[in-house]
Amino acid sequence: MRVLPVGDRALLIEVGTGEEAEALHAELLRRRATGDLAVAEIVPAAGTVLLDGLDDPSLLTGRLASWEVPPVPPRAQDVVEIPVRYDGPDLADVAAHWGVDETEVARIHAAAEFRVAFCGFAPGFGYLTGLPREVPRRATPRTAVPAGSVALAGPYTGVYPRSSPGGWQLIGTTDIVLWDHTRVPAALLAPGTRVRFFPVAAP
Repeated sequence: MRVLPVGDRALLIEVGTGEEAEALHAELLRRRATGDLAVAEIVPAAGTVLLDGLDDPSLLTGRLASWEVPPVPPRAQDVVEIPVRYDGPDLADVAAHWGVDETEVARIHAAAEFRVAFCGFAPGFGYLTGLPREVPRRATPRTAVPAGSVALAGPYTGVYPRSSPGGWQLIGTTDIVLWDHTRVPAALLAPGTRVRFFPVAAP
């Protein structure tokens, strides 16, 4: 664990893996809920957790080394199921990279269970771990990726909640709404959420 100051009232905590970041995030949330930690924002990422709004960051830096951070236990929660038409423009490229046909890409993707490691990039966008095979990003990003695009990059799967630029490999599309400001909560996916994709036929 490495702790870095960020401005006057924030700390960035670097850990080794996504699992460690998730466990640290859960422990920080627990300590805030019990009153043991006074912090305004706790923001997890791939291998870091940002704490913002600390009264005395240097005091917390000294305490962190003595904390025990247990692994995150399995959550007893429903799985969010996302229907996918495996019709993405990069499906053939992913198939070639994996050495399989396009039907097998869909089978592999739909057979995996994913977990939201962290959120970012755009409101409602979750970085999902659980992809059994990695995929490189596109050499040339697109200037506009349609909302609902199901995409792969590195070890992650994601679904674009709105049209935006992006360099991920697009393997399918879904009509599910990832972000709705009139819904409570607005985001369908949150860190720790379990997700499965299932294939549906094009209309």
